[in-house]
Amino acid sequence: MPIALFVLGLTVFSLGTTEFMIAGLLPELSGAFGVSLPQAGLLISLFAVGVVIGAPLITAATTKVPRKSALVALLVVFIAGEVLAAAAPSFGVLMAARVVTAVAHGSFFGIGAVVASNLVEPGKRARAIAIMFGGLTIATIAGVPLGTFVGQHFGWRATFLAVAILGVIDLVGVLVLVPHQPRAGHLGLRHELAAFRNPKVWLALGTTTLSQAALYTAYTYIAPLLTDLTGFSAGMVPPLLALFGVGTFLGSVLGGKLADRSLMGTLCAGLLLLAVMLGVFSLTAHSKPAMIVTLFLFGVGSFLINPALQTRVMNETEGAPTLASTSNISAFNVGNALGPWLGGVGISAGAGLLSPSWIGAGLAVASLVVALGAVGLDRRTGKEVNSDAGRARELVEGSQ
Repeated sequence: MPIALFVLGLTVFSLGTTEFMIAGLLPELSGAFGVSLPQAGLLISLFAVGVVIGAPLITAATTKVPRKSALVALLVVFIAGEVLAAAAPSFGVLMAARVVTAVAHGSFFGIGAVVASNLVEPGKRARAIAIMFGGLTIATIAGVPLGTFVGQHFGWRATFLAVAILGVIDLVGVLVLVPHQPRAGHLGLRHELAAFRNPKVWLALGTTTLSQAALYTAYTYIAPLLTDLTGFSAGMVPPLLALFGVGTFLGSVLGGKLADRSLMGTLCAGLLLLAVMLGVFSLTAHSKPAMIVTLFLFGVGSFLINPALQTRVMNETEGAPTLASTSNISAFNVGNALGPWLGGVGISAGAGLLSPSWIGAGLAVASLVVALGAVGLDRRTGKEVNSDAGRARELVEGSQ
């Protein structure tokens, strides 16, 4: 695999670390600015909103910019956002910095996925995306705990500054090692928007949203489940979450390899595994050994589907994949925001700490139904869509 893929993966590690590290810094941020924990938690919600709304808009505005140049510009904005956060004199400024960082984060993911897929031959696209997204899983294993450690021992500002330094390293790597690619939108914004006329694109976005909501409905409340129901000590939660992170890394790697062989087969199998593992929580929640196995397989199923989810969108928008790819990143974040709310509704209704896993299982099943609907549509319209994709490729190649 080209070294540029690993540069993109390193960059995604930095992006993923800054996305998730706030959870570990909430007490420090709450104390530093004199706000409540729920108010500090808005830094997470605003980040998701920034990705959902801002990323597609920025991507649409840069459709005529060469992809490498767009990545470089986004990294500059990302670094500026991290520096602004590190120096924030007030909570309002920190919130604004998070929104700026989120917009760059979401756009980089969307454009970077297209760049990654174009670095390899078509039969290896899902594996290329898995390598890039592998940086996100490593962020959950190492980046977030390290960010929390730095914040606790050297102050929360040091954490943002450390990520900014990582961003500079990423910037140099992209400048030196990522090759130039044609303009992201040399066929124009109208052509990018035309891709959304394809119902399969909307089915793919729906699958992404529902599957991520399924994951975060349960994952958000996994710590109290482990301590209050399974009986683990609070000190065991970090290593158990790291085990979940190892499962996500393995799932991402396997998902990339399997999706290149059978994209929709891998997606459906992964969604089924996710639904099953969420349902199994009720059977294993009171057994420590069983819960360890369940948590690991939950991680595998959660990320086994990710390469297929992103590749599916790009496959259905041949010739104009950039805006749709970024919109899929927004769909991930819609699910990320929806899941915790739904899980909280279940707990607030008195259904207990296992209710998020059952709600998540239902969402996973719903996501599987949508994916199966896409499979059925493939069988009915496959020839026509393949022909259209071929014409789009010819048009793109002829314009280069």
